[in-house]
Amino acid sequence: MRSDRFAPTRRSVLAGLAAAAALAPAGAVHAAAAGRDLRAIPSSGERIPAIGMGTWITFNVGDDAALRAERRAVLQAFFDAGGGMIDSSPMYGSAEEVLGALLPQVSGTGTLFSATKVWTPVFESGPEQMAESRRLWGLDRFDLMQVHNLVDWEEHLETLKADKAAGRARYIGATTSHGRRHGELETVMAREPLDFAQFTYNILDRAAERRLLPLAAERGIAVIVNRPFRRKALIRRFEGKPLPDWAGEVGAANWPQFLLKFILGHPAVTCAIPATTRAEHLRENMGALAGPVPDEAMRRRMIAYVEGL
Repeated sequence: MRSDRFAPTRRSVLAGLAAAAALAPAGAVHAAAAGRDLRAIPSSGERIPAIGMGTWITFNVGDDAALRAERRAVLQAFFDAGGGMIDSSPMYGSAEEVLGALLPQVSGTGTLFSATKVWTPVFESGPEQMAESRRLWGLDRFDLMQVHNLVDWEEHLETLKADKAAGRARYIGATTSHGRRHGELETVMAREPLDFAQFTYNILDRAAERRLLPLAAERGIAVIVNRPFRRKALIRRFEGKPLPDWAGEVGAANWPQFLLKFILGHPAVTCAIPATTRAEHLRENMGALAGPVPDEAMRRRMIAYVEGL
């Protein structure tokens, strides 16, 4: 059971590392469950696909009919591949409106795990903003409601707790996409009964390994990884470079899968949410759900390879 107040110590962080390590099987790789990598949400045991989809920038297309058609194809490819979590925010321009318009136009949406955020420095506006998000998505409740970038988090979390109790959200969480806010997110994770925490983690941005990932394991908090490709920067950095001969050992047929497999190899990670504008790229991303997942020794080998390029 998680207490409402918790002061992280070196001992507790080490315990979190041990808890995470205990989840990972020995050997270079292990097979994803039942052919697809499904991860349990610690607070409930519910399992969701380990690759979801972000919507920052990519779904902010307004009324442009051609761009909406492309995003509809992305959504259909996502659900055809068994996708679950779609993450958005009122901050993302028209993304929520576009999602709400397109979701009824695609099939297979029964697996949707809807995730969005409250993003306003005016605490009194939070309930209204969240109600507007439900209206835009066409939902009575969200699977996950998060405090975006820790804006006014103490006040908003009280509203989120009440919404969870009232059935307007099944899970609650907090997010940041800025490394400089890791310390503040650590405080929130340590003090509050979060179901989810969302932050940046990828093969080159590994600061979260020091405190946030071990603390998530210790506290039983699901982890959503944003910016798995540093937007497109990592794809651009490595495209044209050869994959290692042993990439198949981690089930990676291309660089997006290689980069996602590294993230999924950390046992405290629940879901990564790459964003894309193209259905073919979406299918590449979702391919990381299949096949083996690297253990820690293999992840170190992956780091050494990309740092040597």
